[in-house]
Amino acid sequence: MTIAMRAQGFIVGQKKIRTAMRMMGLEAIYPKPNLSKADRDHKKFPYLLRELLVDRPDQAWAADITYIPLPKGFGYLFAIIDWFSRYVIDWELSNLLDAEFCVDALLRGLAKKRPEIFNTDQGVQFTSQRFVNQLESRGIKISMDGKGRALDNVFVERLWRSVKYEEIYPKNYENMRDLRNGLTNYFAFYNHERPHQGLGYRTPIEVYKGQ
Repeated sequence: MTIAMRAQGFIVGQKKIRTAMRMMGLEAIYPKPNLSKADRDHKKFPYLLRELLVDRPDQAWAADITYIPLPKGFGYLFAIIDWFSRYVIDWELSNLLDAEFCVDALLRGLAKKRPEIFNTDQGVQFTSQRFVNQLESRGIKISMDGKGRALDNVFVERLWRSVKYEEIYPKNYENMRDLRNGLTNYFAFYNHERPHQGLGYRTPIEVYKGQ
């Protein structure tokens, strides 16, 4: 921005540009670092999905958090996906990056079904005792991506790409209420109507239900 302003004849520095952007509520759109920052005191778990043949629903679930830029701040989206079918088990939206909204969605998901393995990254939300206890108390094996290995959770990464490029960026939501309504409609579409090439052009619900 500083370079662009100078090219137009305005003699400004980076500090003045940053101050002006902050006063106007402007912020660059880019992935925020350490979205799921680890806690050194929390227990980490090994990655269990490497070379594992996942050949049935509810054998492995995976979850992650992504950020969604809004005019005033960010929304944080948590989703749980069935690894075999790509079916979105449950999701939750929050304006706080804590563990509680993740636990809320997890409990709703576990009230419906129970996976053998649950995979996440090593973020503090997922290594928190409250989140871990929900899984361990039900005998679910916990798996965590290797540090810096986003592709360990590749199907969730693909989900984020679909959500953002098919729903978030085109709609340019103004607030959390409209964003939640839009995501509710999108995930219903994603699960029940959107065919996936990797699923033989079937929908996630068809594969998840064995149809």
